[in-house]
Amino acid sequence: MSDKLTFTLHELVQVLDLSADSLLTAKYGVTGSQFVFLATLEDVEPTDVTTLAECLGVSKAAVSKRVPGLVEAGWITTAADPHHGRRVVLTLTDRGRDLVERAGRDLDAQFTALFQHPAAAGLDPRLLNDQLNTLISILRQNGPLS
Repeated sequence: MSDKLTFTLHELVQVLDLSADSLLTAKYGVTGSQFVFLATLEDVEPTDVTTLAECLGVSKAAVSKRVPGLVEAGWITTAADPHHGRRVVLTLTDRGRDLVERAGRDLDAQFTALFQHPAAAGLDPRLLNDQLNTLISILRQNGPLS
Protein backbone atom coordinates (compact mmCIF):
# COMPACT_ATOMS: atom_id res chain seq x y z
CA MET A 1 0.00 0.00 0.00
CA SER A 2 1.15 3.47 -0.83
CA ASP A 3 0.80 6.91 0.72
CA LYS A 4 0.60 8.42 -2.78
CA LEU A 5 -2.93 9.06 -4.05
CA THR A 6 -2.06 8.18 -7.65
CA PHE A 7 -0.73 4.76 -6.73
CA THR A 8 -3.52 4.09 -4.24
CA LEU A 9 -6.18 4.85 -6.87
CA HIS A 10 -4.40 2.63 -9.39
CA GLU A 11 -4.17 -0.20 -6.87
CA LEU A 12 -7.84 0.22 -5.91
CA VAL A 13 -8.95 0.00 -9.54
CA GLN A 14 -6.76 -3.05 -10.09
CA VAL A 15 -8.13 -4.87 -7.03
CA LEU A 16 -11.73 -3.91 -7.87
CA ASP A 17 -11.27 -5.13 -11.45
CA LEU A 18 -9.84 -8.47 -10.27
CA SER A 19 -12.66 -8.90 -7.77
CA ALA A 20 -15.33 -8.00 -10.32
CA ASP A 21 -13.79 -10.29 -12.92
CA SER A 22 -13.77 -13.18 -10.46
CA LEU A 23 -17.42 -12.66 -9.47
CA LEU A 24 -18.62 -12.14 -13.04
CA THR A 25 -16.78 -15.18 -14.37
CA ALA A 26 -17.95 -17.46 -11.56
CA LYS A 27 -21.60 -16.36 -11.43
CA TYR A 28 -22.38 -15.14 -14.93
CA GLY A 29 -19.83 -16.70 -17.28
CA VAL A 30 -18.66 -13.31 -18.52
CA THR A 31 -15.33 -11.55 -17.98
CA GLY A 32 -15.06 -8.12 -16.47
CA SER A 33 -14.05 -6.59 -19.79
CA GLN A 34 -17.00 -8.26 -21.56
CA PHE A 35 -19.33 -6.90 -18.88
CA VAL A 36 -17.95 -3.36 -19.28
CA PHE A 37 -18.45 -3.66 -23.05
CA LEU A 38 -22.07 -4.79 -22.62
CA ALA A 39 -22.89 -2.27 -19.87
CA THR A 40 -21.44 0.57 -21.94
CA LEU A 41 -23.40 -0.58 -24.98
CA GLU A 42 -26.57 -0.54 -22.89
CA ASP A 43 -25.95 3.13 -22.07
CA VAL A 44 -25.59 4.19 -25.70
CA GLU A 45 -27.54 1.65 -27.76
CA PRO A 46 -28.35 1.43 -30.52
CA THR A 47 -24.93 2.63 -31.60
CA ASP A 48 -22.22 1.99 -34.11
CA VAL A 49 -18.75 0.54 -33.63
CA THR A 50 -17.06 3.95 -33.80
CA THR A 51 -19.22 5.52 -31.09
CA LEU A 52 -18.91 2.50 -28.81
CA ALA A 53 -15.13 2.51 -29.25
CA GLU A 54 -15.04 6.18 -28.21
CA CYS A 55 -17.17 5.44 -25.13
CA LEU A 56 -14.91 2.55 -24.14
CA GLY A 57 -11.71 4.45 -24.88
CA VAL A 58 -10.47 1.77 -27.29
CA SER A 59 -9.93 1.48 -31.02
CA LYS A 60 -12.64 0.59 -33.53
CA ALA A 61 -10.62 -2.54 -34.29
CA ALA A 62 -10.78 -3.61 -30.64
CA VAL A 63 -14.57 -3.30 -30.67
CA SER A 64 -14.91 -5.02 -34.04
CA LYS A 65 -12.74 -7.91 -32.85
CA ARG A 66 -14.95 -8.49 -29.81
CA VAL A 67 -18.33 -8.27 -31.60
CA PRO A 68 -18.46 -11.77 -33.20
CA GLY A 69 -17.94 -13.55 -29.87
CA LEU A 70 -20.63 -11.48 -28.16
CA VAL A 71 -23.04 -12.13 -31.02
CA GLU A 72 -22.26 -15.85 -30.84
CA ALA A 73 -22.86 -15.80 -27.07
CA GLY A 74 -26.28 -14.25 -27.70
CA TRP A 75 -25.61 -10.98 -25.87
CA ILE A 76 -25.67 -8.54 -28.78
CA THR A 77 -26.99 -8.24 -32.31
CA THR A 78 -25.60 -6.41 -35.30
CA ALA A 79 -27.42 -4.83 -38.21
CA ALA A 80 -26.38 -2.82 -41.21
CA ASP A 81 -27.47 0.82 -41.07
CA PRO A 82 -29.76 1.36 -44.10
CA HIS A 83 -28.59 5.00 -44.33
CA HIS A 84 -24.84 4.31 -44.14
CA GLY A 85 -23.65 1.30 -46.12
CA ARG A 86 -20.61 0.33 -44.04
CA ARG A 87 -21.96 1.34 -40.64
CA VAL A 88 -22.79 -1.56 -38.29
CA VAL A 89 -25.32 -0.88 -35.53
CA LEU A 90 -24.99 -2.77 -32.24
CA THR A 91 -27.75 -3.50 -29.72
CA LEU A 92 -28.10 -5.74 -26.70
CA THR A 93 -30.34 -8.76 -26.90
CA ASP A 94 -32.85 -9.40 -24.11
CA ARG A 95 -30.34 -11.93 -22.75
CA GLY A 96 -27.58 -9.30 -22.80
CA ARG A 97 -29.79 -6.71 -21.15
CA ASP A 98 -30.74 -9.21 -18.43
CA LEU A 99 -27.08 -10.02 -17.83
CA VAL A 100 -26.13 -6.35 -17.49
CA GLU A 101 -29.01 -5.71 -15.10
CA ARG A 102 -28.45 -8.76 -12.85
CA ALA A 103 -24.66 -8.68 -12.84
CA GLY A 104 -24.57 -4.90 -12.38
CA ARG A 105 -26.92 -5.12 -9.42
CA ASP A 106 -24.82 -7.93 -7.94
CA LEU A 107 -21.55 -6.01 -8.39
CA ASP A 108 -23.03 -2.88 -6.81
CA ALA A 109 -24.27 -4.91 -3.85
CA GLN A 110 -20.92 -6.65 -3.38
CA PHE A 111 -18.90 -3.44 -3.55
CA THR A 112 -21.37 -1.56 -1.32
CA ALA A 113 -21.07 -4.40 1.21
CA LEU A 114 -17.39 -3.48 1.59
CA PHE A 115 -18.55 -0.41 3.48
CA GLN A 116 -20.04 -2.69 6.16
CA HIS A 117 -16.58 -4.02 7.03
CA PRO A 118 -15.43 -2.77 10.46
CA ALA A 119 -12.31 -1.21 8.91
CA ALA A 120 -14.57 0.92 6.67
CA ALA A 121 -16.37 2.57 9.60
CA GLY A 122 -17.12 6.20 8.76
CA LEU A 123 -16.88 5.76 5.01
CA ASP A 124 -20.02 6.71 3.09
CA PRO A 125 -20.48 4.94 -0.29
CA ARG A 126 -22.80 7.65 -1.66
CA LEU A 127 -20.42 10.42 -0.67
CA LEU A 128 -17.45 8.56 -2.15
CA ASN A 129 -19.38 7.98 -5.39
CA ASP A 130 -20.28 11.68 -5.59
CA GLN A 131 -16.66 12.68 -4.93
CA LEU A 132 -15.31 10.32 -7.59
CA ASN A 133 -17.91 11.56 -10.11
CA THR A 134 -16.83 15.14 -9.35
CA LEU A 135 -13.21 14.26 -10.08
CA ILE A 136 -14.23 12.56 -13.33
CA SER A 137 -16.22 15.64 -14.39
CA ILE A 138 -13.30 17.97 -13.61
CA LEU A 139 -10.88 15.83 -15.60
CA ARG A 140 -13.27 15.60 -18.55
CA GLN A 141 -13.85 19.38 -18.53
CA ASN A 142 -10.19 20.31 -18.16
CA GLY A 143 -8.74 17.67 -20.46
CA PRO A 144 -5.54 15.74 -19.81
CA LEU A 145 -3.33 16.65 -16.88
CA SER A 146 -0.62 19.10 -17.80
